[in-house]
Amino acid sequence: MNNSPIEIAGGGLSGLSAALAVARRGRAAHVFERRREVGARFHGDFQGLENWSTEGDVLEELESLGIAPTFSYAPFRECVFFDPDGREHVCRSSKPLWYLVRRGTDAGTLDQALKAQALAAGVDLRCGEAVEHLPHGGIVAHGPRHVDAIAVGYVFATDRSDAAFGAVSDDLAPGGYAYLLICRGRATLATCMFDDFHHDKQYLARTVQFFERKVGVTPRDARAFGGFGNMSAEPTLRRGNMLVAGEAAGLQDALFGFGMRYALVSGHLAGDAFATNDLGRYTQDCRQRFGRAIRASAVNRYLYRLAGRHRYRTLVERVAGAADPRAWLRGYYSGRWWMPFVLPLARADAQRRRASPVHECRDGCDCTYCRCLRDAVGQQPLDTTATVDRNVSDAAPVSAAHRKAC
Repeated sequence: MNNSPIEIAGGGLSGLSAALAVARRGRAAHVFERRREVGARFHGDFQGLENWSTEGDVLEELESLGIAPTFSYAPFRECVFFDPDGREHVCRSSKPLWYLVRRGTDAGTLDQALKAQALAAGVDLRCGEAVEHLPHGGIVAHGPRHVDAIAVGYVFATDRSDAAFGAVSDDLAPGGYAYLLICRGRATLATCMFDDFHHDKQYLARTVQFFERKVGVTPRDARAFGGFGNMSAEPTLRRGNMLVAGEAAGLQDALFGFGMRYALVSGHLAGDAFATNDLGRYTQDCRQRFGRAIRASAVNRYLYRLAGRHRYRTLVERVAGAADPRAWLRGYYSGRWWMPFVLPLARADAQRRRASPVHECRDGCDCTYCRCLRDAVGQQPLDTTATVDRNVSDAAPVSAAHRKAC
């Protein structure tokens, strides 16, 4: 076992990060990606690599893990937020709040950069191959299997200067936010929804109209895209002799849906632990690195949803009015003394919402949610019948109602 190749299910950010960590330890890594190309889940859309949850810079953290920033990126220190009443709030930071990156199969994307680094390190990448079993154990990094939030929007060319805009309103994005990101002649406009998924087209149309009115940007010759995310207040980090990383584990920010940093770092921790035959260390490392932020984001998501319009407005005002927005956001994820008392309520609410008939896949429905859910539950799951070593408890399985409906 010490010299055998380590198998990794999934060639996304967490899977390739794990493979790089394995290679750095002098071990062989076999990565199985069910799609024909790395990054094929995405469409060239912009996403934010968050840079506020730690004092140090995210690019420096990635470099310390052996992940070089060979992808195209742009630091964003300023964003214009619109509150539920449409009022504008400008948020400025001395250090980058996030780095804008592109996802997909094109050159310069984060996905293709990681692929190139993995191949250069000698990783055996097998695209178009899905694995159903890891009989000798391995790393599960196949991406999300539950739909807790969806993003639907357009990518298009524009001559507008670089800028970032966000809007919090249930009229545009139930429980979430809408955004317009412009960088180097490209733009991504989308609504990120945490509820009422089946009406995504209506919310997207409202989002387009909103940014046309407020910013003067209209998508032309646009390409539509849609995707989904999975987050859990109780990430599943280990199943017997398999380590679970990234969205497969539920490691994603429950409040805003940011997940790339979680995927890259957790993938590295999983790869390093498996390569050194110290599987138990992965659970410990993840608890130390992500535990507080994951729990805080779950509580914040619960309170955010309960308070509705008032909390949306308050959040925008406070982050935009902070002397150091990056530090303010970091405190928002550091956890308050009272959060452990609210966490059980947040967990119960998340479980209840997953099991709700409102979140069932509908026959003949072509919304982003139903298409994503069919894709997720239609994949043959990995054999996880081995004894489970849970972090706290397993993430909730796809409900019977979901499976029946699909």
